[in-house]
Amino acid sequence: MSPKAMMDVVASGLLSFPVTHFNADLTFDEAGYRSHIGWMCDHKPAGLFAAGGTGEFFSLAPAECARVVRAAVEEINRSMPLVAGCGYGTMMAIEYAGAMEEAGADGLLLLPPYLVQADQEGLFEHIKAVCKSTSLGVIVYNRDNAIVDDATLARLCDECPNLVGFKDGVGDIELMTRIRVRLGDRLHYVGGLPTAETFALPYQEMGVTTYSSAVFNFIPEFSMQFYAAVRSRDLQWVERALAGFVLPYIGIRNRRRGYAVSIVKAGMRVTGRPAGPVRPPFTDLTVEEDEKLKALIDGLKNLGAPAAK
Repeated sequence: MSPKAMMDVVASGLLSFPVTHFNADLTFDEAGYRSHIGWMCDHKPAGLFAAGGTGEFFSLAPAECARVVRAAVEEINRSMPLVAGCGYGTMMAIEYAGAMEEAGADGLLLLPPYLVQADQEGLFEHIKAVCKSTSLGVIVYNRDNAIVDDATLARLCDECPNLVGFKDGVGDIELMTRIRVRLGDRLHYVGGLPTAETFALPYQEMGVTTYSSAVFNFIPEFSMQFYAAVRSRDLQWVERALAGFVLPYIGIRNRRRGYAVSIVKAGMRVTGRPAGPVRPPFTDLTVEEDEKLKALIDGLKNLGAPAAK
C-alpha cells in the first residue's frame, strides 16, 4: 500500500487505538491482544493504530513494540491499514521506523521526541530524518514538546513525499486554520485531542474529517454512532451524547494524571473485556471510579440512535 493510498483509507472513516493487553505481572498478553484486535476489526473502523499512546507505546521495550505490531498486522490480515507508533530521539525513531516496517505496518505515527524542547529547525530535521528513513507513509503527531507551525510543515511536505498525515493534539484553532489553509489537500488531517469526540464537530468544520476514538475499545457501537452523527451534523444527538456520556467520562478521566489511558482499560474491565492493568508510571482507576464509569456506560441505552440521514 502506497503512503497516499494508506492515508486515503485511514481518512475515510473512524479510527481507533487498541490498548495493549498485559498480564497481572505486566508481561504482554498476546492471546488477549489478538482476540481484541479481531473484535475491533469486526466493528469496522477505517484503520487501527497499534502501540500508539493508548497502546502504551512509551512503556513497551523495542522488541515488545515490534511483537505488538506484528500480532496486530497478522490479525488484521490486510483488511484495513495498520499504523504503528514510532518515536523518542531521532536515531531511536529511525530504528523504530525500520522495525515497524519489518513487522508489516502500513504506516507510522511519529510521536514527539522524548523530553527535549526544540525549535522549528530542529523539529524539521528530526521529522525529515525519520521520513527519509522509511518507505512507509508517516503521520506526524503535533502535541506537547513537538509542535510544528504551518511554515515548517510546508517545508516538510516539500522534502518528504511520504509525509501524508497530520494529527493534531494541540487544539490551537489559529494554528490549525493556518495549516489547513496553507497545505489544503496535501495532507489528511486527524483529530488527536483527548477525548477526541469532544472536538469532533468544530474540527470537522476545519477540514479534520476523522479522529481516533479511544472509547471504541469498549463501546464501538456508540463510537460509530457518534462519528456518523458528527458527519451528518446531527447536532441535537451529538449534544445529548456529549452531555450524557462524553463530558461525564472526561470528568472521571481528569481526576488524575495518566487517566486518559487508564480509563480506557477500565472501560474494558467493566464491560467484561479486561485487558489487564496499565504499566507504571500510570495507575489504574479505583473501584469507585470503575463503578461510576460502568454506570455511565449502562446509561448509553437511554441515549437513542442518531436521526437517520
